[in-house]
Amino acid sequence: MGGLDPQQLIGAACEATQLADFGPDTWHEGLERLLDALEREAALNDLGRAVVEGEVVAYLSSRLGIVAERTRHPEIAVADVVPPIVIVGQGRTGTTILYDLLAQDPKVRVPLTWEVDHPCPPPQTATYDSDPRIAQVDATLEGVDLVLPGFRGMHPMGARLGQECVRITALDFRSMIFPTQYRVPSYTRWLLHEADMGPAYQWHRTFLQHLQSQHPAERWVLKSPGHIWSLGALLDEYPNALLVQTHRDPLRIVASIGSLVARLRSLASDDTSIPDAAAEFVDYIVDGLDRSVTAREDGTVASDRVVDVQFAAFMDDPFVTIGEIYDRLGFELTDAAEHAMRAFLAANPQDKFGGHRYTFSATGLDEREWRSRTRRYQEYFDVPSEALG
Repeated sequence: MGGLDPQQLIGAACEATQLADFGPDTWHEGLERLLDALEREAALNDLGRAVVEGEVVAYLSSRLGIVAERTRHPEIAVADVVPPIVIVGQGRTGTTILYDLLAQDPKVRVPLTWEVDHPCPPPQTATYDSDPRIAQVDATLEGVDLVLPGFRGMHPMGARLGQECVRITALDFRSMIFPTQYRVPSYTRWLLHEADMGPAYQWHRTFLQHLQSQHPAERWVLKSPGHIWSLGALLDEYPNALLVQTHRDPLRIVASIGSLVARLRSLASDDTSIPDAAAEFVDYIVDGLDRSVTAREDGTVASDRVVDVQFAAFMDDPFVTIGEIYDRLGFELTDAAEHAMRAFLAANPQDKFGGHRYTFSATGLDEREWRSRTRRYQEYFDVPSEALG
């Protein structure tokens, strides 16, 4: 079986779209490093190889289409992106349900899964709720239960649900979506410790400009755990962004992410386990949390531009927390917005798809060692330790 050849995949995207302009050549290094790591480290099975090839061609094709649209309509590039509200907490800290609830506010726009998966042509206001791409994406997601039983209980998915920014920066091939799906430690070391994330956020703005070009956004709300490693680059691109950082016992985060990553990677590889995923990700997670402390201490994140949310308090009463977020950010939580949020929560209980059960003991990590390693973060943000299974 042949290797993952970047030129072959690039050629396939160009042939599929009949386009050749990828815009600034910031994506190429990440693509080559990713494919090399996938080939050497990911232990891909036959399905995994096919999935990788399809995903890479899809990302490249979307990039080609966005650049082409921007070339045809240069006014897209000069349109402002309203300073967004960005949820930057680590994974498994309540970010998804908070994101989904904020998305119910009629004044808010989030990048929905269907338009992130298929951004070309740009969505239009007249057909935003009836675009045929919605049904197409929902049909694709229906198949997830067949190939990854139980995954939707770990992470809700739907064409009309908000999508994470890692799926946007993936088009620049600088994204934590790839380590989440595949074992690619050499790529991840480059991403977290060597790569300039500035181009990824410049592309992120390009993507939002594209999405809003025919369906304007009054206020963008964005979300991704991937931002925690790149707060400086995020704020360089969006200096007036307002941040919401969610907090939870880091060892519970590690236990949950270890379980989720192992399940997700099992689609593409027959060689994956919770201990392996947890042993790899625990360093990434603790590093990201430490970076968030440093960003507060050195002023990268100004205290008046961020709201801290404790997981336990949010889960105890989401609407008290949401009210506090709106008050701190200076926005009005209207009756219509709160009603829509409550209706969404009632229709989407936590166990709708079976829920997600996990234990720290399943990671095989030493609790005492990692509790010591997370002390700086927990003490700085006053994050309590939880009972660990």
